[in-house]
Amino acid sequence: MPREIIKTDQAPAAIGTYSQAIKVGHTVYLSGQIPLDPTTMQLVEGSMEAQIHQVFNNLAAVARAAGGHLADTVKLNVFLTDLGHFALINQIMAEYFQEPYPARAAIGVAALPRGAQVEMDAVLVLER
Repeated sequence: MPREIIKTDQAPAAIGTYSQAIKVGHTVYLSGQIPLDPTTMQLVEGSMEAQIHQVFNNLAAVARAAGGHLADTVKLNVFLTDLGHFALINQIMAEYFQEPYPARAAIGVAALPRGAQVEMDAVLVLER
């Protein structure tokens, strides 16, 4: 099955040897997003809440570039340097997703690229 590389300037450019997303058939694999502003390529400043929203906005931009939406997410992985932010993730996630919610993992990690406190990746299934 052919693979399609998904790329958009509405989300941060890849900062390594990876693609923003790969589409295979109706499935889209989104690479991890950290709270980078796509224009400045710098981490957003401010609260953890602002960082989480930036990550969801970045994922949404890549999902749109693939022809989908965050609502098409079937699996979401959340990486946090402090699992004390788990409740905040749940609160903010409810602003971006409705039931049925995607399957999800939340994993505590020692560090993330560029000193980010949160990173998320996702798998979408497009029904179109």
